[in-house]
Amino acid sequence: MSVSTSKEPARIAGMFDRIARRYDALNRILSAGLDTRWRRRAVRELRLAGSERVLDVCTGTADLAIEAAAQTTAGSGPIVGVDFSGAMLAIGRDKVRRASLGQRVHLVRGDAMRLPLGDASFDAAMVAFGIRNVADLDAGLRELHRCLRPAGRLVILEFGMPAIPGIAGLYRSYFRHMLPRVGRLVSRHAEAYAYLPASVAEFPAGEAFVAALRPAGFSSVRVVRMAAGAVYLYIARRD
Repeated sequence: MSVSTSKEPARIAGMFDRIARRYDALNRILSAGLDTRWRRRAVRELRLAGSERVLDVCTGTADLAIEAAAQTTAGSGPIVGVDFSGAMLAIGRDKVRRASLGQRVHLVRGDAMRLPLGDASFDAAMVAFGIRNVADLDAGLRELHRCLRPAGRLVILEFGMPAIPGIAGLYRSYFRHMLPRVGRLVSRHAEAYAYLPASVAEFPAGEAFVAALRPAGFSSVRVVRMAAGAVYLYIARRD
């Protein structure tokens, strides 16, 4: 079956709106619960002291924003999450309210290519499993750069493909065949979980993504491969 990997914003936002209610459950199932550990590691790499203003782009249901709040103390700087899916943000707001974080975590609807935020207004920025969905990757990275203060820290989590012989073949088979079936069964939305492996296959992972970060104005780039290369963590600073 041919799978469209068009990243036209209205199409992607609509797709996430339709799977929003089952999104968190599927993340836990499809990652065997490891996604929470990956987010925790990403936030740790920001080395937050607590006073920073933190930006979470493609926040989805706010898991990463909530993790950032958990790793800092009450009264610390604000965390602003931005996403273009209204249904995902609605679930995120419920989670923020239940965690009593409404005074710290603020969720805003907006496009990663045109963030509704001021220049140099954040000390740290983060993205988890959303940067590959941005229609214009270079524009999205330039917006992250614009919103960060000089020397501000950035972490990005994104999927990749393992290269280890044996593991690579098994993972590709799981990712291309089993994952879409489980996703379709639980979410009742075939397109979203067919799009996932197709979009990952097209994404410039590893050094290819580093090559996009540098001209966008980021330096001191470090790459951490996790889950045998199924997930990459990129750590950088704004020049």
